[in-house]
Amino acid sequence: MDALNRCGRNAGSEQGLVVFKNETYHVKSVMNTTALRNVDIELHGTLLWDTNIPYWLNHSLPVGYQNQSSAWLFGGENVHWNGFGYGTLDGNGQVWYDFINGTNNYPGRPHQITITGTDNSVFEGVRFVQSQMWTMTIIHSSNVLMENIYVNSTDLKHAVGFAFSSLNTDGADTIYADNITFRGWTVDNGDDSISAKANSTNILIENCDFYTGLGVAIGSIGQYQDRFEIVENVTVRNVTINNMRYGVYFKTWTGVSSGYPPNGGGGGQGYAANLTFEDFTFNNASGLFAVTQCTSYNSASGNCDTSLFNIRDVSVRRWSGTTTSDVVGSIQCSGASPCTGMVIEDVGGLVDTVNGTSPRQYLCDSVVQPTGFNCTGVPLENNR
Repeated sequence: MDALNRCGRNAGSEQGLVVFKNETYHVKSVMNTTALRNVDIELHGTLLWDTNIPYWLNHSLPVGYQNQSSAWLFGGENVHWNGFGYGTLDGNGQVWYDFINGTNNYPGRPHQITITGTDNSVFEGVRFVQSQMWTMTIIHSSNVLMENIYVNSTDLKHAVGFAFSSLNTDGADTIYADNITFRGWTVDNGDDSISAKANSTNILIENCDFYTGLGVAIGSIGQYQDRFEIVENVTVRNVTINNMRYGVYFKTWTGVSSGYPPNGGGGGQGYAANLTFEDFTFNNASGLFAVTQCTSYNSASGNCDTSLFNIRDVSVRRWSGTTTSDVVGSIQCSGASPCTGMVIEDVGGLVDTVNGTSPRQYLCDSVVQPTGFNCTGVPLENNR
C-alpha cells in the first residue's frame, strides 16, 4: 500500500512502477488504494488473503451498491496492471464457502477486489482464485480493458448444485460502468460468469471460456423502487459454455417492492436494450437462454407481470453444441412491460443429447412479435 501511495500517483507525463515480486504477500487487512494515476503494476507473485472471518465481516469496505462490500477498493486513471499469466490473487475462498453454507449474499462477506473510479486503464494476465465472494466489481468506471484473465472459484468439498456453497462467486460484475471490454477470459465458478448490472453501457465480452456456473447474466436489475436504471449496448460473442446452467439469462425484480438489497427489493424502472449474443458453443449445458422478471424477496413467487423494467431488442444468433434441454428459450417477460424486438436465429446446430434431436421449444410469456421463432408454450416455472 505504501508503494502504491508513493509511486502510484503521478502528474503529467510521469509514469510510476510498482512491482510485486515472485513471493507470497499475506493480506490481513482491508485496502483502499484509489485515486491512482499514471502507474504500471507488475504482479509476479501471489496476494493471499487471511482467513480471519470475523475481521472481514466487521471491516469490509462498502462497494456502493446492493449493500455489498469489498476487501480491496482499487482505482485510478491510466493504470496498467500486468500479471503475465501467473500473477495471482488468492482469496482463500474455501473457508468462506464452508462458513456461509449456501446462504445468499451473507452480510459483510467481501468481494475480492472492487475496481472503482477507474478510467482509461488495462488489466491483463492476472489470475483470480478462490474468491471470497464476487471476484471483482467494476463500478463508476469507463474505458477499461480486462484481457486474458483467469478466474477459478470452485468449492473443493461439494459438487455444484442449487444450494451449492460457492454461491455468489461471480467472475465479474459491472455497475455504473461504460465501455468495458472483457476479452480472453476463462471463468470456472459457482454463479454468474460475468454480469452486467445497473447502468452498464457499451459492454463487450468476447473470446471467452466459461465453466460450471450459471452463465452470462443481465441483472439482476430493477431492485431499487422507482429508480431508473439501464443496461444498453452489450455484445457477447465467441463464447464456449461448459457444463453450465445457461448460456445467457436475464433477471429483473418484480414491480412489487419487498425487503431491502441485497436479498430484497423490487419496483425499479428502466430498460435493457440493444443486446447481442452470438457465436456461442455449448458443451453439456442444462439450459440455453432464459428471461425472468420474477425475482423477489426471499424467493417468493408471483407478481411476474408487475415489473415496469423493459427488455427489448435482444438478438441471439449462431448458437451450436450440446445441451440436455429441449427448450431453446424460456422467456418470462412482464405483462406490465412486454418484451419487444426479441430475435433468435441460426440455432439449428444445437443438439439435445437426451433424445438426440434439435431443441424446438420456446416457452414465452408477454413476448411481442418474436423474430425467428414461434412461442410453443408458457414457461414451466419462474427462475428466481
